[in-house]
Formats: sequence, C-alpha cells, structure tokens
Amino acid sequence: MLCLNLSTEQRWLDLGHGVRLLVEPLTTAIMLAARSDPTIVAAAGDADGSASNDDLARIVAKAVARIVVKDWEGVGDEDGKPLPLTPEGIDALLELWPIFEAFQTKYIAGALILDMEKNA
Repeated sequence: MLCLNLSTEQRWLDLGHGVRLLVEPLTTAIMLAARSDPTIVAAAGDADGSASNDDLARIVAKAVARIVVKDWEGVGDEDGKPLPLTPEGIDALLELWPIFEAFQTKYIAGALILDMEKNA
C-alpha cells in the first residue's frame, strides 16, 4: 500500500553532525524543475556517456537541494561562524559524503523508490 503524506508544509530534515535543512516536500513539480537544471541537462546530454550513475546522483541531489532547501542550521565557516544559505553553500555541503548520503537516504530516496516500483 502506498501511504500519501499530503502535507505541503516545510519540515526540518536532520542530516546528522548538527546539520539540519528546512525543506519543502519533494513533489513531481520539483523533480521536473530539477531536471531542467543546466548541470543535469549537460550531464544527460554528455555524448560520450562519461557521467557515471554516481556523478548523476550527486548532480541531481544538488539541483533538487538548491530548489527545496529554504534554511539551514549547523553550517558554519572554519571559525564556526554560521554561514548564510546560498546555492554555492548547498553544493559545497553536499560534497561532504555523510551529508550527501543522509540527504539521499532521508529525502530523495522515497521519491526514487516509488519511481522504481512503478517501473518494475
């Protein structure tokens, strides 16, 4: 059985290491918007097919995060001063393996699992 969460409210997503992201619910509209991100278009159109599945997962996660993340906590500079939320900061945050893995597992995986089930 598919259980729908029809909430349109933003929620805090705990990624561990003291990092939390305020995210919008992941919807079809967001995934479609992310698919038109120039980095995804470039990777998908890569004529020699050099973009691996891991590269694509990283690129998609960043594109989605730049759309859905509205605030963050627990992200600071080398002196511990809180950093403002920026697209560049989101990309840098997702370059950290434990953060990327948590974002993939806790946020994006649910949508991808549903997509795989409908194609099974």
